[in-house]
Amino acid sequence: MDPSARDFDSASRTGTDVRIGHGYDLHRLEALAPKGVGRPLIVGGVGVPHDRGPVAHSDGDVLLHALTDALLGALALPDIGQLFPDDADENDGRDSADFVRAALSLVHERGWAPVNVDCTVVLERPRLGPLKVEIRNRIAELLGMDVADVNLKGKTHEGLDAVGEGRAIEAHVVALLGRRSGGKS
Repeated sequence: MDPSARDFDSASRTGTDVRIGHGYDLHRLEALAPKGVGRPLIVGGVGVPHDRGPVAHSDGDVLLHALTDALLGALALPDIGQLFPDDADENDGRDSADFVRAALSLVHERGWAPVNVDCTVVLERPRLGPLKVEIRNRIAELLGMDVADVNLKGKTHEGLDAVGEGRAIEAHVVALLGRRSGGKS
């Protein structure tokens, strides 16, 4: 039996009506192509003006990657790297919203739906404050949720390590899933 199916069956037998998942991602930031190797910086499906961008196979949206893993993790399903390998040509430059939609489809197929998500993006600069409403709206749209159920925090590492030196960006997402009415058990 597939380990992810076994884990899901076990959770179903307990009668649990909620599941929680945590997602994490980190990308190195480099000067933008064509002089550098970085792609344009996108966070939560929103373009962020910056002279650096993620080194990634897909579009490098660190927040949507963490969100995808949080959704998948809540049901003990394979992670984003297993479902969308970084050596697959079809994922080169791919919109990370595709990953979220695929994870959400798996969540719905198993009888669950997101209840709320709590997101943290760690980036030294630029500050995400001016874009927070737009990012929250985009995530709510992707998940089919009310924006009041999507939280976003922007943090820095205050000059410490690669993130604090502006050489990387990271994101953490916690997603709470609830059993859908009439959903599978």
